[in-house]
Amino acid sequence: MKIGRVSLENGLVMAPLAGITNLPFRLLAKAAGCGLVVSEMISANGLVHGSRKTVQMLAGDPGEKPLAVQIFGADPGMMAEAAGIAEAAGADILDINFGCAVKKILKSGSGAALMRTPGTARAVLTAVRRRIRIPLTIKIRSGWDPSGEQAVAVARLAEECGVDAVAVHPRTAVQGFRGRSDWSVIAAVKAAVTIPVIGNGDIVVPEDALRMRRETGCEGIMVGRAAIGAPWLFSRIAALERGESLPPETLELRLSTMMRYLDASVAHLGEAVACRMMRSRLGWFVRGLPHGSRFRAALTRIETRSEALSLIEALRQASDEDVSASAWV
Repeated sequence: MKIGRVSLENGLVMAPLAGITNLPFRLLAKAAGCGLVVSEMISANGLVHGSRKTVQMLAGDPGEKPLAVQIFGADPGMMAEAAGIAEAAGADILDINFGCAVKKILKSGSGAALMRTPGTARAVLTAVRRRIRIPLTIKIRSGWDPSGEQAVAVARLAEECGVDAVAVHPRTAVQGFRGRSDWSVIAAVKAAVTIPVIGNGDIVVPEDALRMRRETGCEGIMVGRAAIGAPWLFSRIAALERGESLPPETLELRLSTMMRYLDASVAHLGEAVACRMMRSRLGWFVRGLPHGSRFRAALTRIETRSEALSLIEALRQASDEDVSASAWV
């Protein structure tokens, strides 16, 4: 799959998730077979005004390439300047958020609000396209009603403005993440434009990805929440697409993923901050495992990398020996 001049190993994309897809998690997704990773949603205003916390969100690593950086905002000049900052920081693709339905984002005219203000949307896309050389993409929703007509209209507008690909999450702005996504909207967008279309929504198991391609004709598959505790979902989708048997979801896979996530987080954030974050995040990877609830409870007390590693090793031993978790918590 190609987005503009950027070639991807495959059409599998890790969705941008606020508070989740920082550098350490993106490295996990990439190592698991994801063709393209996307940053958390980054404020254009914060980038232009040099907010230290916002600028830090641009941190990247060669191991995650290619990287798409997603920004949000509604002021054409501000968005163009922020896009230039992201490009200079090493982004391979610049993505604009047209889908966030959080009230604070909508009140600023950003996110999904752009889908009902086509004049502003055109001004933003034109300004950004003129400012950067790297490929430009957008991520949209169905719109503000279930018909999907706004999604088709915005996708056509984007193509006219030089956008290189569009990702479609076919839930309305009102739905948020509730209910089922309507894949027919993805198919309608695909029929309306010639640029690549990336489908997103309700990809839970590998078979869902193949069904989405079959039903919509989309070139790419974007996975969001289902990959949070199981980034190996990408390798399983890729195997299924190649006609191979699915790699097993073993205990060792989960434990090694936790260790890599821990180490990448410590390297990126520092031990104290990373371990506070890992108190909740390492628990993502043990859903359904024996002793998982006690493991999660023990995580809430970790202060150091070595304590976290000891708990991971204890979980391995408890699972191997089928002994009481009280021996290691």
